[in-house]
Amino acid sequence: MPEPGACLVDGKQTRLLPVSDRGFLYGDGLFETIAWIDGLAPLLDRHLQRLAHGCERLALDLPERTLLESEIHRVAADSSRAVIKLIVSRSGGERGYRIDANAGSRRVVLSSPWPERPAHWYREGVAVRVCSTRLSSQPLLAGLKTLARLDQVLARAEWGGDEFYDGIMLQAGGTVVCGTMSNVFLVRNSVLLTPDLSRCGVAGVMRATVMDIAREEGLRVECRDVELEELHDCDELLLTNAVSGILPVNRIDTRVMAVGPLTRTLQGLADARFRLR
Repeated sequence: MPEPGACLVDGKQTRLLPVSDRGFLYGDGLFETIAWIDGLAPLLDRHLQRLAHGCERLALDLPERTLLESEIHRVAADSSRAVIKLIVSRSGGERGYRIDANAGSRRVVLSSPWPERPAHWYREGVAVRVCSTRLSSQPLLAGLKTLARLDQVLARAEWGGDEFYDGIMLQAGGTVVCGTMSNVFLVRNSVLLTPDLSRCGVAGVMRATVMDIAREEGLRVECRDVELEELHDCDELLLTNAVSGILPVNRIDTRVMAVGPLTRTLQGLADARFRLR
């Protein structure tokens, strides 16, 4: 097992949290998973924008940006590449769900070793499956990366081993939402499609980046409900993640598919900017 990296809790080197922390008790908080590459976090602005939006939605105190940046640099200082997890939770209060108006926020910043991913995943693609576990619908939390991840935990428990890189999750109505740890893009008739996330799902920072890159290149991009049949019939399928970047899909369930030209174009453009692989 890799050695754990540095960890700061409210700026202090420790791995201990009070059991009264509402992030621990109720999942009352948010997190960001940030790629650190050669002294920089290339998607940090988007991460902090999403965090600020989530704090506003949950009425959480947002730590100062300069403080967060300083602590990210502290935990990553000895690493050329690392994965930084930034957590902001509600620090405590009385027993029960009612929010204590005087409760502040707690921040946790920790680093983990950079994951080694086979190069052939990016060249040849990865396999995915459709999960039977459905994502819970809650428009008030849609798009946010909250600490409550039990839908994803249950979905990931549907398969063991390494046959599938990720599982595709649907909402209760049967439309496609995202992977357990990724966002989903389809290509149909040269149009780049990504599922609407207004009811559930995480609005990934790499998802937003890929949409911007595609539009800059003059590609048609649509964000709408995506039916399961469209997923199985698409011309190309790709996954995005803030640490993995863009991964092509070469198999969904039993259907084998080729890695297409639009996926290759987007991979090249993203690699030139972020060097995630």
